[in-house]
Amino acid sequence: MTSLQNKIDFAVILRVKNANPNGDPLNGNRPRTDYSNFGEMSDVSIKRKIRDRLLERWVSDGRNEDDGNLIYVQSDDRKVDEAKSLRARAEAGLGKELGSAKTVELACKKWLDVRAFGQLFALKSNKKAGKKQEDGSDDEGDTGVSIGIRGPVTVQSAFSVEPIDIASMQITKSVNGEDTKDGKRSSDTMGTKHRVDKGIYVFFGSMNPQLAEKTGFSDEDAEALKLILSRLFENDESSARPAGSMGVLKLVWWKHNCKAGQYSSSRVHRTLTTMPDGNLEFSHLDGLAPEIIDGF
Repeated sequence: MTSLQNKIDFAVILRVKNANPNGDPLNGNRPRTDYSNFGEMSDVSIKRKIRDRLLERWVSDGRNEDDGNLIYVQSDDRKVDEAKSLRARAEAGLGKELGSAKTVELACKKWLDVRAFGQLFALKSNKKAGKKQEDGSDDEGDTGVSIGIRGPVTVQSAFSVEPIDIASMQITKSVNGEDTKDGKRSSDTMGTKHRVDKGIYVFFGSMNPQLAEKTGFSDEDAEALKLILSRLFENDESSARPAGSMGVLKLVWWKHNCKAGQYSSSRVHRTLTTMPDGNLEFSHLDGLAPEIIDGF
């Protein structure tokens, strides 16, 4: 399987209505905003959803662990193996080769998200500190595994087109979370939920063929991501994001005619203007026309 042959840029336009697209744990789980009150979704949360959708696709396709489409970073509530940590998953998948010169090659062959986004294998040594060597000196040479893989797919944070309005409501639980001496309702039965009333968000990304050569990220992998991006919020429902409250409106896909790219990603992304109602406008670039795909 050959690596990615053409540079690809993309943009995803999504709609939020009465949902919390990405709560900030340092701010009472309120929807993230920047200092100008534009809504924000972190790139980490977006890649989490991409991984979840890719894992669901792998399961629905028959769970073939040798097809190279398994996901390394799995959510605990969606994982398909018994691994309780990334170390356990790495050791189960790579065995004695973990930490060897073959780590990068084998990890990229086995896990699609490693080929796409890269991964840092930073695992502490299992040896006990202070162990004496034969010459009587302390064994401080083996500090563990630290191998970085730089992936070809980058995803930016998503930002709303306009400043957003955040609504909050007080909620109560019907039972106490902890025992109380008098049996009366405790303070932990009270809570607050936050939501974005409505908003149009946009995020951009790119796929780099030069880095794809190092991880083995292929045209087939790019097509898998293309399919997933258009259905990013399928099976992603929760109390903060009820079914139908978030959805992809459009996926914009720019496929260059060479590995280096006809234009820089920055210039390509600037050709897209998203209106507050979700409609799109494009400025022209010679020889590079966007493919516009409806959301799922």
